Amino acid sequence: MTAVLWVLLPILISLGSALLAVWIWQRRLELPLARERQALTEARTTIEAQKETYEEMDRLRAEAVQRQSLDDFLADLRTEQRRFFRDQKVLFTTRKCLVVQERLYFRNIPLCNWVEHEVPVEEGVNVEDVAKTLSVFNPELLSPKSPERVKNGSSNGASVVEAPAAKLIK
Repeated sequence: MTAVLWVLLPILISLGSALLAVWIWQRRLELPLARERQALTEARTTIEAQKETYEEMDRLRAEAVQRQSLDDFLADLRTEQRRFFRDQKVLFTTRKCLVVQERLYFRNIPLCNWVEHEVPVEEGVNVEDVAKTLSVFNPELLSPKSPERVKNGSSNGASVVEAPAAKLIK
């Protein structure tokens, strides 16, 4: 029995030492592997963050281009307004009416026919205020802040007002 113990004891010790050496070697190899995995995870999160940033920037650029193209389109739209007075004879009286005609243009191409409004005007009424309330496209279109062009010079005293239609949606 002691002889078997003397034979088996070194074998058991060598097996235990081998298992201990293998376990220590695996732990030594797992440490750099864990560091590489951590570095890879950090790199992936950085790449994902950059990808999201680039996608957001691309979306913002596309929105800016779309907004700019819409602004360019609206800058090419304009309205033209003509105002004149018409005398209507009804039996023995004459009524004075303010006629406002408006038209929408894209560059120099008319998009619609003249839209006409006729309102009877009494003495002492401010014609400018009445004309502003009759505007089909926008009542604020004729505000003094807008870059309008007023054309006078027709034979019947009509005045034509042109204004950019970009103010229509603002």
